[in-house]
Amino acid sequence: MITQNPVLQVEGLRTEFRKRRNDWFAVVNDVDLHLSAGETLAVVGESGCGKSMLAHSMLQLLPKRISRIAFGRILLGDVDLATLPERQMRRVRGKDISMVFQEPMTSLNPLMKVGQQIEESILEHDPCSSKAARKRSIELMELVGIPEAVLRADQYPFQLSGGMRQRVVIAIALACRPRVLIADEPTTALDVTIQAQVLELIDRLKTEIGMGVILITHDLGVVAEWAQRVMVMYAGRKVEEGDTEVFFSGPSHPYSRALLASVPRPDAVMAAGQLPPLSEIPGTVPPMDQLPPGCAFAARCPYRADICDRETPAMVALPNGARAACHFAEKFQ
Repeated sequence: MITQNPVLQVEGLRTEFRKRRNDWFAVVNDVDLHLSAGETLAVVGESGCGKSMLAHSMLQLLPKRISRIAFGRILLGDVDLATLPERQMRRVRGKDISMVFQEPMTSLNPLMKVGQQIEESILEHDPCSSKAARKRSIELMELVGIPEAVLRADQYPFQLSGGMRQRVVIAIALACRPRVLIADEPTTALDVTIQAQVLELIDRLKTEIGMGVILITHDLGVVAEWAQRVMVMYAGRKVEEGDTEVFFSGPSHPYSRALLASVPRPDAVMAAGQLPPLSEIPGTVPPMDQLPPGCAFAARCPYRADICDRETPAMVALPNGARAACHFAEKFQ
């Protein structure tokens, strides 16, 4: 069940990378979000739009030498993660907020048995015995649907299939029953059957544990099936946010509309024996250190006007309950 009080709230977050000694540019710019317990918020957009940068910023996983949180708050309950030093942040990661990374083979240590890697996460936050940690790691592997968990716990990552490795990564993320789980493309490179199993697992555990989930994905079909709300990012900014049903019934930002139009339609009508060509978004996402003035999407937008090149659009509330950052958002209602 979704609760009204957010477990995670991000306010005006701006994350910057160093280009030269005193030259910084934003990779996450003025982003707000809130996440309730029992809710799944999908964050969507093309590669390079800042989705993973947002996730890594929230967990302070970006390299300190070349990055910084220049502005904003990341409130996990009453604690502002943006202000925590690394020693305190290590106590929070894995315990109160966890992350499932994109590629399980690179997330897992190839030199450690998978059971030991789950135990390591448990022992980091819970001063229990090694025997108790071993028992809990087996229980977690069974919870995430790994067969013959006792046997699998003593195997190395390369001995497991991609689906099983992903389940191990999820077990590590859930080891301490976090309040927030960030799943960054959790079904990448998995076949369709395993994708469904992994998403069903996250959804079931979300309900059992009562955590909030941030699902970062390119797959709008996954969003329609599993998320309650959608947040669209472009060039490091949030450009639209709203309930999933409202989003799919009619997006309010040209970029969101283009993303939705590019999804293949199973009900497409064939003409002359051929399906209609897929819609595409012309151009590419501009480099984050070379963003144009005004709206970053203007060069690719079919509704471009002079004001788009001059002024960055503000996020506005719309009659359908969504919010969008477009000078002409109300025209799409």
